Order: sequence, then C-alpha cells, then structure tokens
Amino acid sequence: MVKDITLGQYIPGESVLHRADPRVKLILSLIYMVLIFIVNNYIGLLFLVMFTAMVIFTSGVPVKYTLKGLKPLLFIIVFTVVINLFTTKGTVVFEYGFIKITQEGIDMSIKLIIRLSLLVISASLLTLTTTPILLTDAIESLLKPLRAVGVPAHEIAMMMTISLRFIPILLEETDKIMKAQASRGADFDTGNFIQRAKSFVPVLIPLFISAFRRADEMANAMEARCYRGSEGRTKMKQLKLSSLDYKIMIVMAVVVAGVLYVQYMPV
Repeated sequence: MVKDITLGQYIPGESVLHRADPRVKLILSLIYMVLIFIVNNYIGLLFLVMFTAMVIFTSGVPVKYTLKGLKPLLFIIVFTVVINLFTTKGTVVFEYGFIKITQEGIDMSIKLIIRLSLLVISASLLTLTTTPILLTDAIESLLKPLRAVGVPAHEIAMMMTISLRFIPILLEETDKIMKAQASRGADFDTGNFIQRAKSFVPVLIPLFISAFRRADEMANAMEARCYRGSEGRTKMKQLKLSSLDYKIMIVMAVVVAGVLYVQYMPV
C-alpha cells in the first residue's frame, strides 16, 4: 500500500510533458482540476477521461504506474461513494428496510468516482513529469508578483517543494520500518479497526524520529552550502516559454472551450 503512492515522485523522460515549462504545467493543472468539478454531465466527463488518457500516453509514464496512485485512496473513494449513495434524496430505485438507493444518489456516486480519479491522476502526472527543482522555480516565479505586498515567494515555494519531496522519502522509510517490525512479530493485517490502528504505533514513533532527523540533516546541509534564502541567489536554468509551451496552451484552451460548450450548450 505504501509503495502505491505516486504523488511526489518523479520519473525521468523526454516526453512532451517532461520538456514543457513547469509554470505552464502548474497553471494548466490547476485549471484542469477546477474544470473537473465544473463539468456536471457525462459527455463532458467522458471528454475529460479521453483527454486524460491522451495525456498519460503522451507523458511516457506507464499506465499501470499512473493508475497505481488510486489504490491508496480507494478506501476514501469507496467511503465517500457509499455516503452519497445512501444519503442522497430523490427517486427511489431500490429499497430494503431503512436502506434506500435513489437515482440521484447513483448519478452522484458515479460522477464522484470519475472526478476523484481524474483529480488524483492529474496531480500525480504533474509531479511524475516535473523535477522538484523545476517545481520550486515555477511556484516561485508565479508568486513573484506578490513580493510587492511582502509575501516571501521563494520561502513558500521552498517549503512546498521540500514537503512534496519528502513524501516518497517518508513512504520508503515507513515501508522499511513496517518490514522491520513485521520481522519482530508485529501484525498489521489482522484484527478490527482499533487493533490495527494500535499496531501502527510502533511504526509512527520511529517514523517521527526519522523525519525530525532528516529535517535536521537537511537544515545542516543547507546551512553548510551557505543557503540564506532568495536574497542574491541566481538560477542555473532560467525558465523560458518555448513554442512547445504555446502549443500546449492552445490545446488546453480548445479542451476547456469544448468541455464548457458541452456543459452549457442549449438543450
């Protein structure tokens, strides 16, 4: 389960998404996520699913690896779907005792599954095709206008990227600790929910200790390299928009226009 989380990981490549400007990818990803929740009909959602499949194919990232990121969130998705399925009021299509399933509940549950799946896949693709350094530069560049009102753009970008970069590291550390505890007789798979939650206590304590140790080591490494924030710093690679980025923006504009037309077109 721990190894199935793909958010924060990066897969090297030379695909169109890998070569695109990180600022363009970040902005378009945010627009796409908003678009996912704007669309409320199956034609628009099908259009988004087809577009996402095309993006996955273009990225060069293995399809199985991309979809693997959905596995850790399967419980949350199922729980949310069940809540909507049995609590949404409307036209009853199935009734047994106090259990009532409505047509509106089924409709909302199906749309919720599609939306959450597309949301996780789009977020994973952003980190899978963008290095943490480029992601930091993109966030800092986009927040730069806010410096005029005292917003520390560089520090915010650095914190967000370090947090994102620590996700796969801590997951790997969690997997090692769980294997070490299992070899000592710890059982994480049997018992009820409370018993299984208690069994993770021997994992959380060394994990927190390891996280604080890694944070201290990183702080010492940054200080040893004379890191003093954004003041006086230069970048080895300057971000510049290329013809590829403009083509990607045009394609995304066509997708947004098409989906919004399908959503709001007159019946």
